[in-house]
Amino acid sequence: MLHLKNSSDLNRKMAKDILRKSRVIASGMNLTLRDCRVSKKYVEFDTTISKSDLDELIEKLSSIGPLDHAKHVIEELVEKEKAISEGIDYFNNERFWECHEILEGVWKNCDGNEKFLVQGIILVAAGLVHYQKDEDSICISIFNRALKKLENSNGEYHNIDIDKIKKTITEMINSKDVSSFLI
Repeated sequence: MLHLKNSSDLNRKMAKDILRKSRVIASGMNLTLRDCRVSKKYVEFDTTISKSDLDELIEKLSSIGPLDHAKHVIEELVEKEKAISEGIDYFNNERFWECHEILEGVWKNCDGNEKFLVQGIILVAAGLVHYQKDEDSICISIFNRALKKLENSNGEYHNIDIDKIKKTITEMINSKDVSSFLI
């Protein structure tokens, strides 16, 4: 995963065009640029590239924005409290893909209603991944699935206000006006 700083006026409505432009800029390199998501802080790319070619790609993409960081995203075994804390931080920094990934490790080790609750939060993050790609109808569809997972949960879960999440995504589903928010 490659995060460029969004220091200009790039927005999520430009995600597909930025991805096309990036593929042209990087043509001839041995890599795959799978996806592009745009947040207020970052232009985020899913890419497969050898470590030895990463600097060249970063240089080529510098016309889009300077590098913030590059991260090899793999499933990690992280202690539950730390994973949830990192998930909250990723979510609140609009790094929804990474939030989704780290919370999957938590979800796999839960059972009962907690498993549904964590899956609901993961689905909210997954919906917002699509929001960052200007795919609001997909986001809303995923929000509906998240609400079903969260229906028997309320109150606080590790400093996450579940009622606030449910209220926020319900309002977005009803208005069809999606935006990022903090948890």
